[in-house]
Amino acid sequence: MHIRRLTPADASAFQAMRLAGLLESLSAFGSSHAEERDRPLSEVAARLAFEPDGGVFGAFEGEALVGVAGLRRERRPSVAHKAFVWGMYVTPASRGKGIGRALLFEVLAFAHSVPEVKQVNLSANARNLAAVQLYESAGFNADGCERGAMLIDGQLKDEVLMSLRLADGQPFAPSDARRLDTPASTSE
Repeated sequence: MHIRRLTPADASAFQAMRLAGLLESLSAFGSSHAEERDRPLSEVAARLAFEPDGGVFGAFEGEALVGVAGLRRERRPSVAHKAFVWGMYVTPASRGKGIGRALLFEVLAFAHSVPEVKQVNLSANARNLAAVQLYESAGFNADGCERGAMLIDGQLKDEVLMSLRLADGQPFAPSDARRLDTPASTSE
């Protein structure tokens, strides 16, 4: 398995994985398959264009994309010290192998490389205990729970809001994170 930053050339593979994830893990994303299925490939490619303070990372087994995670920095000046993890997904066949953990650590290492980023935020479906445990093992703290954050198929879904403060001037290494005894699988 290897992880690298995705580029516009990866747009087709990224779109296929995202659409599969939106079908398989409906409550793990803020978007839906119906919203994204007709999105032009050019828009997907633009989403993967290089940004110095954000990007999408992909995990590959051989040539196959098996996991993704994005990082986006807030743009407004008063909140530009924060970035957020989005779209984290590992294919069902690749879960339980530590791929989600490796992707998360890659995203956090990248966040640490952006001097202006002081905090990384994310949210996870409150019922996705594997995801919440993974994020906690990487040092994220639960800041609260947004009740009824999403309405999926007529059901309200709660989201756990989590944050990680970054140490100024210190590079992130996996040894910095608290660890679980077994790799967690996650869909977000």
